[in-house]
Amino acid sequence: MIYEVAELYIKSDAHDAFQAAVREAVPIFEAATGCLSMRLDRNIEVPDTYHLVIGWDTLENHTVDFRGSAGFQAWRGLVGSHFALPPKVEHFATVVAGF
Repeated sequence: MIYEVAELYIKSDAHDAFQAAVREAVPIFEAATGCLSMRLDRNIEVPDTYHLVIGWDTLENHTVDFRGSAGFQAWRGLVGSHFALPPKVEHFATVVAGF
């Protein structure tokens, strides 16, 4: 499994609408090929910043399958207007796990 970590910078007046849009998008991710999990975390010290953390079976499930899908277009349609800056997206693999 790999994790997509998208750092999202949200307009100061759009938090409630953004969070509602992400809740609305949950079924999009549930239906996406290879999507295993998703969560949205809000930065406590910098409240206009969020991390969307998505577990994918493979990197290609995100970069090829999802990015090329109608689901991705629907996702961006739901949340894109709330972005203050373009998202920063990186991919991670777990190398050590504890509890």
